[in-house]
Amino acid sequence: MKPLGIALLIIGFVMTLFTSFQFFTKEKVVDLGKVEITREKPNYMSWSPAVGLVLMGVGGLVLWQVSKKQ
Repeated sequence: MKPLGIALLIIGFVMTLFTSFQFFTKEKVVDLGKVEITREKPNYMSWSPAVGLVLMGVGGLVLWQVSKKQ
């Protein structure tokens, strides 16, 4: 359980610092037999910094419970 708590803390911290990321997908525009035209379409994924804070809180609770049992 300790590695899970540490992982949640790290993921939550990163999600608090970086609230979005961009990735590209290829989209076929024209397909004329052997001639094919594609373009890269940007896609964005974003979330609230509160999501990262909640994950850090859950990770802290997991670590607290593990240390409490020992």
